[in-house]
Amino acid sequence: MRAKLTYAVTAAVLVFYFVLAGSRGVLLIRHGTLLTVTFGVAVLILPVIGVWFLWKNTQFVRRANALAAELDAEGGLPVDELLRTPSGRIDRDSADAVFTQRREETEDSPDDWRCWFRLAVAYQDARDTPRARKAMQRAIALHANKPVRA
Repeated sequence: MRAKLTYAVTAAVLVFYFVLAGSRGVLLIRHGTLLTVTFGVAVLILPVIGVWFLWKNTQFVRRANALAAELDAEGGLPVDELLRTPSGRIDRDSADAVFTQRREETEDSPDDWRCWFRLAVAYQDARDTPRARKAMQRAIALHANKPVRA
């Protein structure tokens, strides 16, 4: 719940920033000189890119959460069996061992979105966020029966 609240607050702040930056871009364009119109257009491009990025990430999170809910309903969510350091961080060797197991499961069933979901969790536990995201994107594509890019 805390993560959802943090995401919502961050998204709200970003939207406020996009509106503020967009209004400044409009003011620059209204000024009417070649220089201010050029800067105004440039300033308007940034919020457009930001809104697109926020939209894509929100869609990704919603789809990943839907997969997690479906997997939870099936009783297939990965169990947190990882060892922790005294500070509460995941022990690297423990995460690597679980990752190896999840990778082997995924290699045995490369078309099963459930395996890719669990592999994404293992990547995240091993602190490899880019690969975790790619594995989750593959799980989402497999679940939606969309063609998967290699």
